[in-house]
Amino acid sequence: MNAVSNPIYNDNRLKLGIFCTNGGGANLTLVPEATRTSWDFALRTARVADQAGYEAVVPFSRWKGYPPNRPEHYSGEVFDPFTFAAGIAQATEHVGIFATSHAPTIHPIVVAKQSATVDAISGGRFSLNVVAGWNKPELDMFGADMRQHEQRYAQLAEWVKVLRLLWSEREEFDFDGDFYTIRGAVSQPKPIQKRPPLMNAGTSAAGARFATENADLCFVLLQSEDESQIKAQVDQYKNQARNEFGREVKVWVQCFVVQRDSQGEADDYLQRYAVDYQDREGVDAWMSLVMANTQGIPPEVLQQLRLRFAAGCGGYPLVGTTERIGRELEKLSRAGLDGVLLTWVDYDQGMAQFNRTVLPALEVAGLRQPFRPSAGSNGLRRDEHSLHTVGAV
Repeated sequence: MNAVSNPIYNDNRLKLGIFCTNGGGANLTLVPEATRTSWDFALRTARVADQAGYEAVVPFSRWKGYPPNRPEHYSGEVFDPFTFAAGIAQATEHVGIFATSHAPTIHPIVVAKQSATVDAISGGRFSLNVVAGWNKPELDMFGADMRQHEQRYAQLAEWVKVLRLLWSEREEFDFDGDFYTIRGAVSQPKPIQKRPPLMNAGTSAAGARFATENADLCFVLLQSEDESQIKAQVDQYKNQARNEFGREVKVWVQCFVVQRDSQGEADDYLQRYAVDYQDREGVDAWMSLVMANTQGIPPEVLQQLRLRFAAGCGGYPLVGTTERIGRELEKLSRAGLDGVLLTWVDYDQGMAQFNRTVLPALEVAGLRQPFRPSAGSNGLRRDEHSLHTVGAV
């Protein structure tokens, strides 16, 4: 049923999504026009994506802001991703709906029911972004251990195993693992999809192994703008999944967009918001957390990515004219990427311009088909999804 209802499985060669709209976007800037968290913003952008035929709305999970001892910092103003997903699911018809969950902060029994609920609200459009846990100040709030790196992914693998059993098993079951001991486990109703898709952003050897074995979508941080190097990075994930685990995965990436009428104007605006108005306190705190608690990205590469962290959470730059951005997206597709999550400083202006100019160019390039919404086009109608139909009681 996944392929019928979830738009991430449609035929478009390059999928599109929006990212971080349950907060103020992905940038760390003090520019006056920067987006800040509001439900009106979240709802408005989701509906624009929905009507334009995007495949995904992906929230992030954040429990406190990046700078220590600054509870008022805007980076901590982030809506809960599951209740966000439920609200966005009810307000849209076509776009795929994601939630993001950090395994050490929530039990898989809770996530199983939350996921099934959002899948029901959306008519089978739900996907889950799973995270092993890397942000020590957040884990400290929960009293959760900051495990050794490989152990984080071992826990996440067990967490996912329990989650999928809860999604599939009709009878109560016991589970004895290294991290979870469960008695008489069951979760009803089941998701509409047989198995909602999982996304994961593992970058280290342990993270990539987890992602290629367990995730349907591998979310990567590109370390080069060179097409051959991008292809090599993407191929590493796809080949590992195929050769070691006998499965196929899709690879997605995040991109920040600065679209202007000339390259000079685009470069100037990137300089304005990501350098001149850079939130240096926020970027310093973010990079300190990432460098202390992640593996797989060399420190020198992280330093080179400082501008990208300010510009859009370390994403790939789509900076320039309509033609330049279109060429970059074609390059990413040729390199084997299957989807991009987009961010802007001003989502309203940015999405309107992108949808008006870049989307038609992607259609001409054969990367996407024109979107012609119809009732139930990316999800089955509500009356086809009674609890009786999916076998729940």
